[in-house]
Amino acid sequence: MAKAKPSRFKAPFLKRITLGVPPEDAPGYAFKLPLFRDGFETKFERPITVLVGENGSGKSTILEAIAHHCGFNVRGGNRNQGLDNHADVATISAALRFGWLPRVTDGFFMRAESFVTFIDGLQAMADDPDARAGPGVVWQSYGGRSLHERSHGEAFLALFTNRFGRRGVYLLDEPEAALSPERQLALMRVLNDLAATGDAQIIMATHSPILLFQPGAEVLSLEDGKLVPRQPTETRHYQLYARFLAAPERMLAEVMRDDER
Repeated sequence: MAKAKPSRFKAPFLKRITLGVPPEDAPGYAFKLPLFRDGFETKFERPITVLVGENGSGKSTILEAIAHHCGFNVRGGNRNQGLDNHADVATISAALRFGWLPRVTDGFFMRAESFVTFIDGLQAMADDPDARAGPGVVWQSYGGRSLHERSHGEAFLALFTNRFGRRGVYLLDEPEAALSPERQLALMRVLNDLAATGDAQIIMATHSPILLFQPGAEVLSLEDGKLVPRQPTETRHYQLYARFLAAPERMLAEVMRDDER
């Protein structure tokens, strides 16, 4: 068989996402968020994009909408997972306009909050006596050992190391949830090597001040319903951590006084 020629198109494949101002009675919780209520356009100009912002600002919703558009399961996984997609996410995804060059639908949606459910699904496949794929086949793609036999953080890294490699779009929602600072640095190297191939686009939502410094990434901060390009040190997350680490006792005293009012 002749070897496939490498594509001349390199990441980022998803170039932009656009949302016009939706009608006031648009269904779905996301249209109540300032980002989706007022409409927006954001461009992806680098292989890695990092989204940062407060809880409820819309980071995860953006990733879910992209995942749905790519055919991934919005609970986490790729095109092969069989969990139901969320109706609200489908509505939001349908309202968005996605600009691709070229269209890429391979990849993975790694969602920290539902990762255990994803592992349980793999374990059920491995344990099913009627399934074609036995344990050896199922876990071969994850380093040859059940993810249940690893710590949460080790399972995360096994996924990143073994499943993130093909040409595709990789969506990560708060991957720091199970990773120590040292393991976050290990993840940064995995993502850096993946992006260097030119065959992977990575869009990551995070609260981690470490992951904000992912080499070569563009940082987009969700502020007042807008996506604003920022340097890592300009983000509120970084500045809050920096203030705390510089003087934890003083900052805690300020917080406690605020709570007493």
